[in-house]
Amino acid sequence: MASPPSSLIDLARRVTDRIDAILGAEETRWTSFDPDLAAPVAEVRRLVGSGGKRLRPAFCHWGFVGAGGDPSSPSPLDAGAALELLHAFALFHDDIMDGATSRRGAPVTHEVFADVHQRGNSSGESRRFGEGIAILVGDLAFVYADRLLDGAPPEAREIWHELRIELNIGQLLDIMGSATNDRRRTKAERICRYKSGKYTIERPLHLGAMLAAPRRRDELLPALSRYGLPLGDAFQMRDDVMGAFGDTAVTGKPVGDDFREGKPTPLLAIAHERADEAQRAVLERVGRATLDDDEVARVQQVVIDCGALDEIERTIARLSDEAVLALTGIPLGGEAAERLEELARYVSDRQV
Repeated sequence: MASPPSSLIDLARRVTDRIDAILGAEETRWTSFDPDLAAPVAEVRRLVGSGGKRLRPAFCHWGFVGAGGDPSSPSPLDAGAALELLHAFALFHDDIMDGATSRRGAPVTHEVFADVHQRGNSSGESRRFGEGIAILVGDLAFVYADRLLDGAPPEAREIWHELRIELNIGQLLDIMGSATNDRRRTKAERICRYKSGKYTIERPLHLGAMLAAPRRRDELLPALSRYGLPLGDAFQMRDDVMGAFGDTAVTGKPVGDDFREGKPTPLLAIAHERADEAQRAVLERVGRATLDDDEVARVQQVVIDCGALDEIERTIARLSDEAVLALTGIPLGGEAAERLEELARYVSDRQV
């Protein structure tokens, strides 16, 4: 199992501390206004503080340093905090859309508040109450994220806006692809890139670079994309493998849920391309919420037997190597190239 680089661990701590200070003040502010707001507002702080790799802040930081920014500047730290709060927004909403029950080893927000509603014998429907609270809590995280980029240069704000639009476009494609059981590889790869890859690696790199050197936009952005796009694809493909075969105790998410939801992943698209008639009959069960553990195991075996898992592993390795090679052609300052190579190896080999 790949261990996170020490530079990532240190940055993760600083970003977590920054977010905790912001949300702690907001929690105090709104709890004193109305005690009923204590639990919902605290939920943002709980989710952000419950874990996460802090990869987006790391790529933003090294994009900033690589473009000539001062490593001690608060600018990339605030941008990193904004990225983590945006990620929290996405998770709150994603868990509702996916009907998830756990996240990072704990019950998801909409389930927590549905249970509070039910135990309190409150009026209305518990499910709608829980989902409503989670949506609004996610929106709150979205606003806090946006506020942290208020003073950014226009070039950085432009990247920030594009990042948020692309994230939502990816989610739209994901939902529609799941509903229609779309198994085209080109569509799965497009969803992979827009749902997660771009907003995890390429755009945070762009954001950091534009915070440091907005006048070098035309020089830096295409160069950083040559690293960020293939690595972003590798990142999401690794997530897909973990979602299909990972250990719940390690990943914090139920294994097999991607199969139950019929997620249009490159892994599943390759399996459909390679499967014989009998194997394809097993794969046709994917997308059914009633898929039990034995059926999930049969789908997993088909993915292995038809060679799809081996192919996706080779693809992840190739994309990671492509990203690392691209670093030699990017005009990066400081130790950014070295740290970005470390992150590339970690992103492609991680198990969480």
